[in-house]
Amino acid sequence: MIKKASRAEIRQKKHRRLRHNINGTAARPRLCVFRSNKHMYAQIIDDSADKTLVSASTLEKDVKAELTYTDNVEAAAHLGTVIGKKALEAGIDTVIFDRGGYIYHGKVKALADAAREAGLNF
Repeated sequence: MIKKASRAEIRQKKHRRLRHNINGTAARPRLCVFRSNKHMYAQIIDDSADKTLVSASTLEKDVKAELTYTDNVEAAAHLGTVIGKKALEAGIDTVIFDRGGYIYHGKVKALADAAREAGLNF
């Protein structure tokens, strides 16, 4: 009997393949994106020190208060501006974008574009 892999398993396999080539450093940390069915999460991670430098999600009270829905493209764009502003406040201006195995389309693209407009370079 043939067992078909779930979409989550396929995404995780893609992410593992991506992580062989993407590694965040202190000079250029990694902007990691995760999206669930209801929320989105973004973290800026220094892999050499195994430390999260900046994080934001649609679960945070101040972010959630400005959104009507937390799982659409507009929410992703708002989260991108929030993570961009937090990163600039922390002194981070260049990052490596880690799409987390997701296709660079829709919510992931909206978050990346909004982070670029907020001042992050990648």
